[in-house]
Amino acid sequence: MTTPQTPTVLGRGYYWQDLQVGQRFHTFRRTITETDIVNFISATGMLETIFIDATFEHGAIRGRPAPGALTYGLIEGLLMQGMVQGTGLALLEVHKKMLAPVVAGDTIWAEVEVTGIRPTSKNNRAVVNSSIEVRNQHGQAVMTYTATRLLAGKPD
Repeated sequence: MTTPQTPTVLGRGYYWQDLQVGQRFHTFRRTITETDIVNFISATGMLETIFIDATFEHGAIRGRPAPGALTYGLIEGLLMQGMVQGTGLALLEVHKKMLAPVVAGDTIWAEVEVTGIRPTSKNNRAVVNSSIEVRNQHGQAVMTYTATRLLAGKPD
């Protein structure tokens, strides 16, 4: 008689032991739509003129700009789905820098590099540092940020 194996969970993120410093990943791509911008500024209250007035001519950005927080949120969503789903325990720290505008119709994606792994003294966890560079469809860097996360370890 054979014992059934526990199936592998599709889409599960990486346990900290699966990662190594210098390891790199890239996310899927995501096109920013007018609807994304409208929904985001409405939900957050970011009703600044540059986001709500298509005739505003005094801004520094041409086109329909997306708030930097939307760009960051969409990239984090892609990372949740592929890197830390079910293994991410906490987002501990983030430092962001916006480098170029993102507008409706732009397609963004990110390259992630693991820059540090520090196991904690209890509960089979580790603090994992990463550097994330967000690029548009032309390969231009539009945002960089570092993130410090608490990740679960492999079950015993």
